[in-house]
Amino acid sequence: MKTYGLIGFPLTHSFSKKYFTEKFQKEGITDCKYELFEIREASELPELLKKNPDLAGLNVTIPHKEAVIRYMNELDEPVKKIKAINVIKINNGKLTGYNSDFHGFKTSLQKFLPDGFKGDALVLGNGGSAKAVKAALESMKIHFIAVSRNRTGHAFAYEDLNKKIIDSHTLIINTTPLGMYPKVDDCPPIPYEFISSDHFLFDLVYNPEETLFMKKGASRGSRTKNGLEMLQLQAEKAWEIWNERM
Repeated sequence: MKTYGLIGFPLTHSFSKKYFTEKFQKEGITDCKYELFEIREASELPELLKKNPDLAGLNVTIPHKEAVIRYMNELDEPVKKIKAINVIKINNGKLTGYNSDFHGFKTSLQKFLPDGFKGDALVLGNGGSAKAVKAALESMKIHFIAVSRNRTGHAFAYEDLNKKIIDSHTLIINTTPLGMYPKVDDCPPIPYEFISSDHFLFDLVYNPEETLFMKKGASRGSRTKNGLEMLQLQAEKAWEIWNERM
């Protein structure tokens, strides 16, 4: 029996366990199971592997996507640039880090945006998911500016955002967990009064189905999309990675 699983903290609601358990049942895969491994620190990974010698692969979520890199024996080439991992392949004790968020986000965004989209983007947040999002935007030649709590040479602070900035950045992507269940009354602190029907709001959060970020955007006429399709795409990519022959 091969075990796959998800590491992160907290794991109050797991898309991955439900998705892979249903996948195994639907496809008649009887020699695999999927478990949740809630660990507070990435430093707990070696002990987790020792206690679960049948582990064949792991998904990685908040807050460990960057911190687990130090425990890898090898990195897939794109990870060296993205510097965040959300898939670990385990083969004969060797750990290889991959990033399927890049594939999932890029494919989902391409379906969301109209052909020939020429706008600039704001990327809200600076965690591991934001790194994959930025790499995908670069590959699509969409210019972007990051937004975080603190102003830096490469990022706006939330309080910097004004009508001019919002008007000139018609794609806004939330990579933060703000608004995720159970804290559904949270949302990124952007000036929603400047959102218009020219805007596209993409939220990586998938639970709830419509976040407050999306509701506020929709009320101003913008088009919105959540992160469910991205998650489905990255999960299938993870399965492909785990089952590739070395």
